[in-house]
Amino acid sequence: MSVKLNAFADVYGRFLIFFMTAGQVSEYAGTAAPLDDMPKTQWLLGHRGYDADRFRDALQAKGIRQCIPGGRSPSEPVGYDKRCYRHRSRINIIIGLRKD
Repeated sequence: MSVKLNAFADVYGRFLIFFMTAGQVSEYAGTAAPLDDMPKTQWLLGHRGYDADRFRDALQAKGIRQCIPGGRSPSEPVGYDKRCYRHRSRINIIIGLRKD
């Protein structure tokens, strides 16, 4: 059985929220993350797997700006800050180190 690691980290790579979902489950399951437990945040950076309207709406309701590109075939194009999105590699590196 495979497992997907879902993490919310700060700008320094420290995990704020860390949880696992079943590997065969869609990444949309990760969008049901406990946002109420998240400390005050200005930005959320995520990959296209987190492109869910309910997740974007929840972030907007909390006043969190998001940098999440649209899915592979979005019904409406979603704009995002491409320069900000490049920093996502930090999270990938941190998770890669944690897996080892």
